[in-house]
Amino acid sequence: MENSVGSVTVESGWGALQDGTPVARWVLDDGTVRVGLVEHGARLQSLLVPDRDGALADVVLGFAALEPYAGKGRSFGATVGRFANRIAGGRFELDGQSFAVPVTDRGNAIHGGTHPFSEQSWTAHRVEGACGVRFSLLSPDGDNGFPGALSVHVTYLLHEGALTVEYAATTDATTVVNLTNHAYFNLAGDGAGTVDAHLVQVLADRYLPVDETGLPEGEPQPVEGTPFDLREPVPVGYRVDADDEQLRRGKGFDHCFVLADVPAGAREAALAAVVEEPVSGRRLEVRTDQPGIQFFTGGSLAGTLVGKAGVPYGPRAGLALETQGFPDAPNRPGFPTTVLLVGEEFHSLTEYRFTLAP
Repeated sequence: MENSVGSVTVESGWGALQDGTPVARWVLDDGTVRVGLVEHGARLQSLLVPDRDGALADVVLGFAALEPYAGKGRSFGATVGRFANRIAGGRFELDGQSFAVPVTDRGNAIHGGTHPFSEQSWTAHRVEGACGVRFSLLSPDGDNGFPGALSVHVTYLLHEGALTVEYAATTDATTVVNLTNHAYFNLAGDGAGTVDAHLVQVLADRYLPVDETGLPEGEPQPVEGTPFDLREPVPVGYRVDADDEQLRRGKGFDHCFVLADVPAGAREAALAAVVEEPVSGRRLEVRTDQPGIQFFTGGSLAGTLVGKAGVPYGPRAGLALETQGFPDAPNRPGFPTTVLLVGEEFHSLTEYRFTLAP
């Protein structure tokens, strides 16, 4: 479908799951940026962006076929939920009742349990009058231990070089919700080496230190005087190998930065992070209405997965900027709430805007 704001096409036979479920790939093109989206995991599969000479490169890590996404590459570019990041011991309480989510990482639940949103096939529809696609999923009551039937929609819209991702959800029983996208970015292009030379700026005065299992270790702490002070642009490689216990625990950066002292969704999307790649001149601005952003430099990537460019993904092959509520928020009364009540709507907005560095 073509219109004045771009085109939307679908590759209906792009792949199929082991049970035969067909998986389509959708392509958005606004004449400047071209986006590939896959129904399995409602994921961002490709993102072609011009450099300062107009040459296109795919700036997100991922795979040319479905199989890796249904296996060890399940998180790449995926919509993550019901609860992004970690829940301590996979347990939390709501209204005096205890709930348990399968633990999947060092004794904690991470990104939603053993069959999370990233491993499910979503239905997809074009957004009329826009260059966009809306993905929908019904997560039943008890899914991975979470209470309430949750109706979820994720809408990708492309306009003038900016990709907007809008999340919405409603429930029929009190539950917890924390949704994000787990794309890895490399602005030099997929397979172009590490992100060490990327200049990164995160507009946060505080961050959440973590324990040995990746859980928040107490209250937010000031970034000032630490390697986590990214308030001015700094090359990733200058900081990621610093002699710092927190960086060792995260195998580099894998920490939530505090963007605002307000509940999730209570403000308009504001600038949260900026990434620049000096050689290509590509610049990414991330805006969000969420209270946190998880900055992850991919230290756990072990070279066992081969990407679209035929290059294995090792440590720091890409970086993630996951806009979200705080990790383990259901167990931390002092954190912004991630509770969703009947009659309310969870809503969050993230914008990835691509420009050229001045």
